[in-house]
Amino acid sequence: MIKKLSLYAFALLGCLVLFNSCNKEYESIEVIDTRAIEDYIAKNNLVGVKDTLGYYYQIITPGDGAAVANTDSVYYTYDFKRANGVSIIKNGDYQIPGTFLGYTDRFSFKTIAGVRLTLAKLKKGGTARIIIPSSMAFGKNGNTALGVESNEIIIIELSLPKLDHQYQVDNFLINKFVTANSLVTVKPPSRIQYIVSSVGTGADILPTSKIKAKYTGRLLNGTVFDSSADGVEFNLDEVIQGWTLGIPGNIKVGGKIRLLIPSDLAYGKSAQTDGIGNTTIPANSCLDFDIEVVSITAP
Repeated sequence: MIKKLSLYAFALLGCLVLFNSCNKEYESIEVIDTRAIEDYIAKNNLVGVKDTLGYYYQIITPGDGAAVANTDSVYYTYDFKRANGVSIIKNGDYQIPGTFLGYTDRFSFKTIAGVRLTLAKLKKGGTARIIIPSSMAFGKNGNTALGVESNEIIIIELSLPKLDHQYQVDNFLINKFVTANSLVTVKPPSRIQYIVSSVGTGADILPTSKIKAKYTGRLLNGTVFDSSADGVEFNLDEVIQGWTLGIPGNIKVGGKIRLLIPSDLAYGKSAQTDGIGNTTIPANSCLDFDIEVVSITAP
């Protein structure tokens, strides 16, 4: 009887040790998160406000545009960063998705309520920063593909641009691209910005002309989605409007032109694929073309 009782007591003691160990492990994660966030705030001289959900936020610029509600469709940008400043997920450079404010917290890997709740504190034109504890981000497992280690806090930079329509987004992105690349472009009312490197000495080109052209097509992030080094024949009035409006009157046969085309004069809301299901041109993409007109095969 004494032997059995001793075994029982030993087993009970083991359970208590295991329980306390699990409890300490949980508490240690909270301590690690809190210390990492406080260190980040102090190191970067930030004024962070702790939300009741456990994340910290800082309103950098409140914005002076219209206030927004959950049911409003908004354009916003995000940039997920590690504490060392390395960006891991962002959309701010080349894509600004329009969606309902109430859905801005939904990402492919997790729903992060702090994004929506912080954006809701801004007016259009505003910017903010949130600091997410590891338990609300990638947790103990981290994310090897993104280079996020176990129990890392994540910083998310947010903005709510003063944009209401896709054409405004297109203009914003193209102008940003032009500035970033120190380009000098012509800006006609069509909103297609262009650079003529050679006018050409051949025949005039009409919107209805059938031409042969060499070209390279890129997204604004530099990704080449199509090209032809030998030249392709087609009717100008049967291709995207950006070509139909951008080539005639600006160059002749033998001429070279660079066209920066807004999405509504390209493929608009329709994403383009390579025939096997891979997206080559995302929806609402502005395009960057280098074009050389080799010949006219029909006026």
